[in-house]
Amino acid sequence: MKELKYIIRDPEGIHARPAGLLVKLATTFASVITIQKEDKTADAKRIFAIMGLGAKQGQEITVTAQGADEDKAIAEIDLFLKENL
Repeated sequence: MKELKYIIRDPEGIHARPAGLLVKLATTFASVITIQKEDKTADAKRIFAIMGLGAKQGQEITVTAQGADEDKAIAEIDLFLKENL
């Protein structure tokens, strides 16, 4: 299992456009990918789950990937977060 922590920089937090793009990216991997904020956990392949986290600017999220392509998944999601959130 691979894990990364990221602090949301986007003033709007995780909103619909980047959430949709994140789901699109996550579904390209075989690994199980989850996003956690405080005590809430979401499947990164489900947009409503991600939106339900209510992650705002300045809050930390933890992304985990577990599976055959977990290294690639974490690397690409890390890059995505830095470019979009």
